Formats: sequence, C-alpha cells, structure tokens
Amino acid sequence: MILVFGSLNVDVLLPVPRLPQPGETVLGGDYRLLPGGKGANQALAARRAGAAVAMVGAVGGDDFAEVALSGLRDAGVDLALVRRTATPTGCALIMVSMAGENLIAVASGANREAAAADVPDALLAPGSTVVCQMEVPAVENWALLRRARTAGARTILNLAPAAPVPSDAIDDIDILVANQGEALALGADLAAAARRLRQALVVTHGAAGSQAFLRDGGDIDVPALPIAAADTTGAGDTFVGVLAAGLDQRLALTAALRRASAAAGLACRAHGAQSAMPDAAAIDAAVKRLRT
Repeated sequence: MILVFGSLNVDVLLPVPRLPQPGETVLGGDYRLLPGGKGANQALAARRAGAAVAMVGAVGGDDFAEVALSGLRDAGVDLALVRRTATPTGCALIMVSMAGENLIAVASGANREAAAADVPDALLAPGSTVVCQMEVPAVENWALLRRARTAGARTILNLAPAAPVPSDAIDDIDILVANQGEALALGADLAAAARRLRQALVVTHGAAGSQAFLRDGGDIDVPALPIAAADTTGAGDTFVGVLAAGLDQRLALTAALRRASAAAGLACRAHGAQSAMPDAAAIDAAVKRLRT
C-alpha cells in the first residue's frame, strides 16, 4: 500500500498565449477550477497506475474542499485520514502558455496544518511505501519519514518545491526525486548526495528524460517519451506517483523508472494535472515506445 502525506489544493487554471513578464498583464482564456496539490496529484497518479493508496493531509470546510477531494474520491483513494480544518483549502494559481509552459503560485491554506501525528503506526510497516513532498510543513515530513524508516517502510521524498534537507533527515529517505532545478538544493555533486540516501537520487530533465544516481555509485539513464506537450502541469507529480506504484508492485528500480517516465510523458498531452494522468493500460502501452 502507498501512503501519500501531502498537499491538497484547488488549481485555478488559466490558459494564456504566453507567460507574462514581471509587471506585465496578459489576457487569457476562460479559467477552470480543478483538483490539484502535489500530494493529491501523486496519490491519484499512483492509484491510476494500479496501487492501493491512502491520502493524509488537510482541507478547509469551504466549497473548495470538495473540488480538491473529488478526483481522489472518484478514483478510490482512501480519504479517511484527510482532516477538515477552519483554514481555507489550499489554492494554486496556474498560467499555462500555448507552448505548454506554466507559471504557478500557491496559497498553502489548510496544507500548513498537515500533521505526521495523523498517521497511525499501523500503516507504517514493511511492505508499505510513504510518499512526501514539500508543500506541507517540512518538520512534519521529517517526523513521518523517521517513523516510516524505523518501521521498515519504503520512503520517497519529492523535493518540490526545493528546500534544504537536514542531514539527519537524509538518512531516512530511500529515494529522493527532484527536477534539475530543485536538485541544486542538494549541492553540485549529485553522486555524492545519492550516497547519503538509502537507495537513490532521481533527477528529472523533462524532455531529456531522467537519471538515477544510486547509493552504490552506479547510475540509471531513463529516456523520455517523445510527445508534443500541451501542458507540463502535473508531469512531475505523475512521475513520482507512478514510480511509487511501480516500486510498491515490486518492480525493479529501472522498470519502475521507465513506467514513471512514460506516464509523465502521457500526462503532458492534455491540459490540467489530475485530468491528464494516464491509467495503467495506457502506461503499459507507452513503456513499449521508450527506447532501450
């Protein structure tokens, strides 16, 4: 089983002809309200890839809460550990250009109240996978990752948005996933950073694929799926969720990374984050199109 501890947002998605420069106003098309948040996105991606998934986090008592939870509920993600608070549900403002590039600002809202203590010890055991990101209080991530590692669970941290990772927290992470910009927070020597982890550092490079730096000094190069991108929003979250699902299903790391790469590519073909995430059958077909 996969337990995702993280953010739940409503995405306000606005298509624009191009991303604005500082101080510039750009007129866009009609906006849409969509479920999002890195935690929720990764939970949905893992669920669509075939894993059993539970979500842990917080939403407000407002109308946005139902929007934020709708995609997860429809997909069959366990929401019993999502807490309601008096703070408004998190909200992300997303501009997407005709070229598929995006610009995102996030109001954390109830995500600031996500608490590691909400996770029962019974869910942290060998055979379970705990996935965290950086849109909830970092101290809660470190507390949960420590408990999970001590209990023998697999631990995955997506370093997004980028932030420093305390040296004692590094010891509790099996796999750390970051894009090439976020990886700068780990220092210039990525191979050295990987040796501090329990298994691997995975760095994604968009259309150039990804690379896994292994604790033992080895590395794995993973190609990207060749696609014409309509919207890259949620591609990174799809990668993380599908990677977690593959490992939870006992795939070897290389195979899990290839599925994650194929799924991330598929997620770029449509607008929105959760609405564009592929299912297991689509991922299986796309993996065959990756170069070997």
